[in-house]
Amino acid sequence: MIFRGVGEGKPYPEHGLTQSQWAKLPPQQVRLDTLITVKRQLDLANLLDEDSTFFGDLFPHVVGWQGDLYLEDGLHRALRAALQQRQVMHARIYAMDR
Repeated sequence: MIFRGVGEGKPYPEHGLTQSQWAKLPPQQVRLDTLITVKRQLDLANLLDEDSTFFGDLFPHVVGWQGDLYLEDGLHRALRAALQQRQVMHARIYAMDR
């Protein structure tokens, strides 16, 4: 299995971070098999588009909540990393537990 789990929806409360606040978080390495997705479906065009990061953050967004890591944004980047047989990727991680 690529991810620790596949969820549907966010089990954590709304964090309210803006794109500029996410951008201030330094990217860190995270193992794909520690992530739980918050989306069950992916737009295949996003996965296959070589320039899919043109308008968004280059790094996926991960929320730490109650000891788990949830992949909030960047599912296509995580799957692309898995297809390239990488076990880790860089992501911005926001720890809500603090």
